Amino acid sequence: MVIIYLDFDGVLHHYDVYLDQRNRAVLRGMGTLFEYASRLQSILTPYPDIKIVLSTSWVRVKGFRYAAERLPEGLRSRIIGATWHSKMAEDDELLFWWLNHSTRYQQIVRDVRHRMPEDWLALDDDAEGWPAEAKRHLITCNPILGLSEPDVRMALEHRLARMSKNR
Repeated sequence: MVIIYLDFDGVLHHYDVYLDQRNRAVLRGMGTLFEYASRLQSILTPYPDIKIVLSTSWVRVKGFRYAAERLPEGLRSRIIGATWHSKMAEDDELLFWWLNHSTRYQQIVRDVRHRMPEDWLALDDDAEGWPAEAKRHLITCNPILGLSEPDVRMALEHRLARMSKNR
């Protein structure tokens, strides 16, 4: 199994998203929410076996189902889980670590150890805490441009092609 760990903010749209008074996600930056999701869907089309694990704070803040339903069906059908699970909130130590000390890399690696995929890749705008030896698993997006940036899309396409050949 090959997994893409998918962040939303800074990847599928501008990074600056907040919750308004009615608990609705609102984009403060330019563009629209999930405007680059169809680009990701197109890039993944030649690779029907690639699965998605949500590594976005949307799951913790709004819930897994809500986050998954924001994606087009072509991506949603690939989702097999998330790095955050609601049961984590019941473990005070784990919750404290998750909210205060863990990097996105640590959150993803925790999930990789659990799922044990054949290979994996993270799409994220946050490269903080990624050790040099793990960066081969990361495609870093510009937080404003996300997947609209041609160089990022090309890097993703090349990485997926290499991963496909190695299987």
